[in-house]
Amino acid sequence: MSETVDRFLKYIAIDSKSDDASGQHPSTSSQFAFADMLYEELRSIGITDITYDREHCYIYVKLKGNDPECISKIGFIAHMDTSPEAEGKDIYPSIIDGYDGGDIVLNKKLNIVLSPESFPELKRYKGQSLIVTDGTTLLGSDDKSGIAEIVTMLNYFQTHPEVPHGEIRAAFTPDEEIGEGTEYFDIDLFDADFAYTVDGGEIGEISYENFNAALAIVTVKGVNVHPGEAYKKMVNSQKIAMEFNSLLPADMCPEETKDYQGFFHLISMEGSTELTTLSYLVREHDSKLFEEKKALLNELAEKLNANYGRRVTVDIADSYYNMRSKIVPDYMFLVNEACAAMERVRINPLIKPIRGGTDGAMLSFKGLPCPNLCAGGHNFHGIYEFVPVESMDKISELLIEIVKAF
Repeated sequence: MSETVDRFLKYIAIDSKSDDASGQHPSTSSQFAFADMLYEELRSIGITDITYDREHCYIYVKLKGNDPECISKIGFIAHMDTSPEAEGKDIYPSIIDGYDGGDIVLNKKLNIVLSPESFPELKRYKGQSLIVTDGTTLLGSDDKSGIAEIVTMLNYFQTHPEVPHGEIRAAFTPDEEIGEGTEYFDIDLFDADFAYTVDGGEIGEISYENFNAALAIVTVKGVNVHPGEAYKKMVNSQKIAMEFNSLLPADMCPEETKDYQGFFHLISMEGSTELTTLSYLVREHDSKLFEEKKALLNELAEKLNANYGRRVTVDIADSYYNMRSKIVPDYMFLVNEACAAMERVRINPLIKPIRGGTDGAMLSFKGLPCPNLCAGGHNFHGIYEFVPVESMDKISELLIEIVKAF
């Protein structure tokens, strides 16, 4: 097995799932366990300039350049946590060598099958080797593939001092999956002119656009009385909440949108007769449409309040914004250089918007331009996640080629 894949399999053995309800940073102690291991691994390959922020769980790496003509300091960033949306403990991966293009039985006992009928992108990897789960956990390719690829790149330059390059920076962050990956990120300590997050999907992806994002909490207050005496007295908050959701455009949900289309995603609802809350992710690439989506939520609340009295409130908090405005026009050379490097290593560049967010989006707004590169995986955050071996190996090669370009 390759160096990159060996690292990846070692990394996913450590549960580093984040937790958006913990109120701590990092949100889980298991992320420290992974950071400890990663720190020791970096030292073992001979890297000496490592800063481990043991309070906030960030690792910063510096490799000195050996070519005085290379004046840029280029960085690469990946996150250590995995999504809390699926189990990340006791991951049992399998490697499907020479995938035949058909169904993959992940778990015979539970009848869990990864099928190209449901996931047609599988067909693109016929003949390759795929790393899959056992159908009970996520895999962790988001973003331990990215970490494995970055560390492999760092090791290459450590072991090939004859290859000319400029200053290289790397950072590994916690809690990206819950939107807190840059909370304590020290840009000055990182000391890069620009960077790439290695946190994308299929091989070839490069992105400099992402969603504008907000979290909307809709609260509905009702009146609860004994159902036997409820006539003209009871107000069931759950029914009003369901009516609110029904008023949203039916085609503006994740399962009906793609590419640049935004959505409302109902991520949770909790309720009783007396009180119900709905939580929505609001997503839109275009800033004008983003504001319109938020306005629509308030308009629907007012419409229901006109019918039921002042029972519906909407609280909206912006989460992050589209980094396009920070990349275009001054830093498009980062995208162009990455595309050129892909072509040199025989990867087909695929420029596409991120249907989500990354640490790079927030860092771009903090002054560190940071487009996003592919890490190779598919179907993140769930039991059908997989990553092709060939993609991870090729992306490690791509990162080396990008460093050479600067």
